[in-house]
Formats: sequence, structure tokens, C-alpha cells
Amino acid sequence: MLETFKTVGKPIAHDSAAKQVAGEALYIDDIRAPEGTLHAYCVLSRKAHARIVSIDLAAARAYPGVGAAISAADIPGKNEVGPIYKGEPFLAQGIVEYIGQPVVAIAASSIKIARAAAKLVRIVYEDLPPVLTIEEALAKEFYLAKPYQMKIGDAAAALAAAPHRLKGTFANGAQDHFYLEGQIALAVPQEGGEMAIWSSTQHPTEVQKMVAGALDLPANAVTCELRRMGGGFGGKETQPAIIACIAAVLAYTAKRPVKYRVDRDDDFMMTGKRHDFLVRYEVGYDDDGRLLALDISFAARGGHVADLTTSIVDRALFHTTNCYFVPHVTATGYACKTHTQSNTAFRGFGGPQGMLAAEHVVDRVARRLGKDPLALRQLNFFGQAPRDVTHYGQRVEDFVADKIVAELAADVGYAERRRAIDAFNASSPVLKKGLALTPVMFGVSFTAIQFNQAGALVHVYTDGSIALNHAGTEMGQGLHTKICQIVADEFAVPLETVRIAATNTGKVPNTSATAASAGSDLNGKAAQAAARTIKARIAQYLAGAAGLPESEVLFAGGQVQVGATSLPFKDAVQKAYNARIQLSATGFYRTPKIHFDRATAKGRPYYYFAYGAAYVEATIDTLTGEYAFDRAELLHDAGRSLNPAIDLGQVEGGFVQGMGWLTTEEIWFDASGRLRTHAPSTYKIPIARDLPRQFRARLWAAGENREESIHRSKAVGEPPLMLGNAAFFALQDAVAAAVPGREALLVAPATPERVLMTIAAAAP
Repeated sequence: MLETFKTVGKPIAHDSAAKQVAGEALYIDDIRAPEGTLHAYCVLSRKAHARIVSIDLAAARAYPGVGAAISAADIPGKNEVGPIYKGEPFLAQGIVEYIGQPVVAIAASSIKIARAAAKLVRIVYEDLPPVLTIEEALAKEFYLAKPYQMKIGDAAAALAAAPHRLKGTFANGAQDHFYLEGQIALAVPQEGGEMAIWSSTQHPTEVQKMVAGALDLPANAVTCELRRMGGGFGGKETQPAIIACIAAVLAYTAKRPVKYRVDRDDDFMMTGKRHDFLVRYEVGYDDDGRLLALDISFAARGGHVADLTTSIVDRALFHTTNCYFVPHVTATGYACKTHTQSNTAFRGFGGPQGMLAAEHVVDRVARRLGKDPLALRQLNFFGQAPRDVTHYGQRVEDFVADKIVAELAADVGYAERRRAIDAFNASSPVLKKGLALTPVMFGVSFTAIQFNQAGALVHVYTDGSIALNHAGTEMGQGLHTKICQIVADEFAVPLETVRIAATNTGKVPNTSATAASAGSDLNGKAAQAAARTIKARIAQYLAGAAGLPESEVLFAGGQVQVGATSLPFKDAVQKAYNARIQLSATGFYRTPKIHFDRATAKGRPYYYFAYGAAYVEATIDTLTGEYAFDRAELLHDAGRSLNPAIDLGQVEGGFVQGMGWLTTEEIWFDASGRLRTHAPSTYKIPIARDLPRQFRARLWAAGENREESIHRSKAVGEPPLMLGNAAFFALQDAVAAAVPGREALLVAPATPERVLMTIAAAAP
């Protein structure tokens, strides 16, 4: 019997893992730069809001070793990187709107010289009053776009009729992406005025488009390429266009290659973060804790320009009830303008903020009623009709959160652990323990419907080897490995037969960003389509030559079976080539079924939902606020996983990143609008000792996508981040135990200082 060589569904190692461990994996900074490459550095604004009176570049341009020094006035095309709205410059033009905004860019023979020349730039400002906080923006109605609302039923009437009502506010902080590889671009002028760009970006087509605009070129004159990123998390969806445009205009001006590798501190100061939100709500509920109505508003700190803020606020609105059915909902979103860095995409894209608020509301209602929060969560889950419709009109047809939560609760012995922790707290005056089990329900698809498409390019060579290009980008999440598995399985050849090439806008055009957790869904289907086209051509030829129906041609075990005859795959390819059969094909995929009418705020924006649950135990020291996570158990639905090893890594990493956002990672601005947490010395991401002492994650064995996704798998990039909610609510549970009978509400991030202050404020 022929070996199948099947790799889809198996725990195959990441294609770059060995290279990364050995230090052989190439990133943008490792590319051997052409001779004469200049190095870029930017002069950043020191004002949160000011008019630019004058810029003097004469001394900087005259400095030995400087190849170019530019301001907005020197841009040959458009000073524009707005992904949705226009008016978003990559070099400040006429006005600066945050501390850290690039004003002048310099390219020199070394970064040391570029920095020295930057000190010679003279900029005169006229101060303007800044708006720095969400509260101030709300008070002044200082918005990046009009407020947007989603609703179902009549929340006002249902609240008025509810047996119980509860009002409140809740805040979550921002979060820096802290990718290991910082923002970087290499721009190399080509003949005929064309430009080649190597960019660490999740969206090569956007970089291509923005660079073309900046240089006043058509898109076909700019090529953007990327083999891999050292992390992205959404921070390299729109922000790399700024870096690439600066490098490209400097290269155009100097007529030499330019590399712009951003210093970590400057990266912090220049680039956007996860949005911090201020949430205001009123919830109505009955004696049992069943949610009857919710009126909730989300106000996001957008920063100085819109970037993706409106879409991020939208997704927060979409996820404002998480796994819970609420018959009457009014959810309103405010995209607030502030004179701070333009906040941007971050893993979950507004979903985490919406879901965190939902969990806060449910947790608070449970405590008001004296009920266990898990019981209240389970009581309010989506169910059968009519309890299966979201506030944006999508029917929840694949709900499995109830099954996952029940399985995890049984697995960890939730009831027994609750009794044990209650007993511990009763006898421990200083240390208090808490636990939480929270669910995740995350919609998968771009809510901007046009981005739900992908292309791929597959070549089969006469020696049987296969080359693959697709529209997605590799940022460490294993996308390339999964797509290679899919293509190898289509041709029934060993995985090493398929070689992935760098993502390149000259090979696969009009790429969507690798975002929205849709990388495997979209690009996997596109690559599969291309492979099947070539297979069909080969099969049609071989069947015709043998006088057999195409159904008699079978690809298996590295062989092609034609009736009773079997020949190696490479021999079949050679025969097809000799018969002048095309052995190259493009593939294309567009997500079916999805639609959304923004005017009515109704539709089916998501192809399916991804589910999961996390159980966390924590211990806090009530005298210091310090805490530790004692245990975390994660159960996540990846459908029929394409690669369990990679998917499990995503689950573990997502939880830790979500935990960091809600606990230690604090973004703090001073009264002038200067970011003070701008380096590893002042910004604390989780490290090994912050992990739960017992830490176990597994994929849900019963997982399967009801929709026809690639091999019935489910997205696993963003959804696990929301598993980190359990860490926050375990701390909330411990804080509640410290002040029994009194309400003590944490806000995120729940740093030790905040834990201590919350307890102190609630203490009698």
C-alpha cells in the first residue's frame, strides 16, 4: 500500500524553527545591503500639539556623510499613509500632533552620522493646546469619526422594566506590541525610477500602495517583499507604511539604497498601541441573574489620526456580549481623537476590549446576587432559538462554548477548587486566593468584507519539486508551514517537496493584510485551489493518453496511479511537460456567506466563531498587592487543527500575551503627553517567572468547523488572547475575598499597585 505522506493535522515543526534557533533565519536587517546603502534616522516631535513655524535643514544637509535630509516639503508625491481615511501624513506637515511624530528624516553613511546630523536640525514651534485623555475628548466631542451604534430590541424600555439594574464604568489600558524585530524597511532604487522595498510588514500591498503614492509612481513600479517578520501582532499592519515611505523618499532623494531600522525607544514613541478604552454601561437582570438588557458605550483613545480605530471600535461593539445572549442591546462606539500616538491594530482588534467588558458586567452581576460567576456565565450562554441571535443580527449556528466550559470545569474540578479556595481564604488573613473560568467566542473574518480574499501562485517543476507563493505573511505564527502542508497533501508528496518563497507583491498582487486570524483560512484555500488546478491538468492529460476517465487517476504516496499503472510524481510531471501541459497556476479564494450593512448594523460579518475557555487560580498578598498565578488550564477549539503543535503554541502564547495586557503591561503618559513607559526598563511584559506555576493547554478534541474552511480547521491566531481574561478575573475574585461584603472593582491592567489600591479603597 502506498504511503500517504499526509501532513495536514500532524504536529509538524515550524519551517523556520531550526534556522531561528541556529541564528540562520534571515530578517530584513540580515539582508546583505547593496554597496552605498545609507542609514536613516528621524527627528521626532517634542510637542504633543504645535504648529510648525519653520524647519531649517541647511546644517544637517551640509554635515559630512549625509546623503539626504527631508521634511514633508521634499516628498515628491503624497504625504499619506491613511488606510481608511485620508489626511494621515508619514512626516508632519504644518502641525505636529503627538510627542514622537516624525518631522524630519535623515539618511547618512552610518546611523551615528545620521544621529549627529539630526541634532543640527532647527525646528521652531508654536504651541497649541493638546487633548490627551479619553475623558477630555468625550467632553469636547473630539472624534476621529462619527459615533456608531449597534442595537437590537429596546434597551431603554427593557432596562426600565428589569427587576434589577446596575450602572458602572470600566477601563482597560493600552498595550505595546513589543515584537522582537522592530520596525524596519530597506528601499533600493531600481532602473527607470522603480523602487524595491523590503519591509517587515503584515500588509505588503499597503506598503506598495503607500510608497507608490509617496513617490508619485504607479503601483506596478514598486515591489514589496518579505520572507518573515520577527513578530507583528497587528503592529505591522499599517505602521510599516510610515517606515517604508520614509526610507523610500530618502532613497529617491539620495539616489542610493536606504535602510531605516527604528531604535526600540523611538519605535515605542512613534508607533501605535492597543487601544485603551473607557466603558460605561447599564445592565438589567432578573433574580436569577439572567441578562435582560444592556446599554453600553465604548470610548477608545484613537490618537492623532484615525488609522484603523473606527474598525477596531466596531469589533469591540460586535463582541460586547461575548458568549451571552442579551435580548435588548444598545452598544455605542466613540473613536476619540487625542494628541498621542495613533493607536492601531493589535491581536484581537477590539474584540478583547469588548469581551473583557462583557465579562466584567457578568462578573459584577454575579457578585451582586451572591452567585458564583461561572454559574451566571453558563446561565446566559447563547442557546436555541430565539436565544441564538446576536445584537448585529447574526444567528449563532455553531455554538460550542457551553460544551467546552463544561468539559474544562469538570477537568479542573471547579466545584471542589471553589470550596478549597473558600476554605483557604477563611483561614488566611493576608494571602487571598481567587479563581475564574471564562469563555471565549470570537468572530472570524475581516469585518471590512473586501479583505476576505486571497491569492496564491504554485509552480511545479519537471523534477517534481514545487514552489509556492501566497498572499499571507509569516510573523512566527507558522502560516507558511501550514500552507506548505496543504499543498504537499494536495499533490500527495513529502512536505520537503514544497518550498515556500518570500511574499512578493510582484508575484501575488492585491494582498489582504495577514490579520483577522484569517491567514490560514484565506491563503490555505487559495493555495489549495492553485494546486488542484495543476493536478486536474495533469490528470486530464494522463487519463486521455491512457484512454481512461479522469477518475482513474489518483495522486498518492508520491506516485500517480493511472488505472493499473503507477509512476513517480516527478515522472508524471515530466510527461505532462513533454505534452506542453501548463504546470503553473494561480489560485483565488473569497470567503462565502458573509455580508454586513453598516447603515442598519445588521448582517453576517463572520464566517464562523472560534471558541475556548480558560481556568486560572491566583494568590494575592493584601499587604503589598503582589500576586502570583498558581494554575492555568486552557481548552481551545481549533476545529480540525491543521497543525496541532503550531496551534497549541498559539494558544499558549495568546494566553500569556492576554495575561500581560491585563496585569503587568502598563502604558503611561505624563501630563505633557509624553509616553513614559517606552522601553523594557519601564514597560513590563510577562517573563518566565510570571507564568502560572501549573500551566497546561490543550486543543478541544471534539473540535470541527461546521463551515467549509480549509480542512474544517478554525482560526487560532487571535482568539486565544482572550483566554487571558481568566487571569484578570481570578485576581478580581481574590480581591473580592479580601474585602468580603464590599464591592472592589479592578480595572486593567491590574498591576500590583492597582490591586493594593483597590483593596485599600474598599476596606472599611
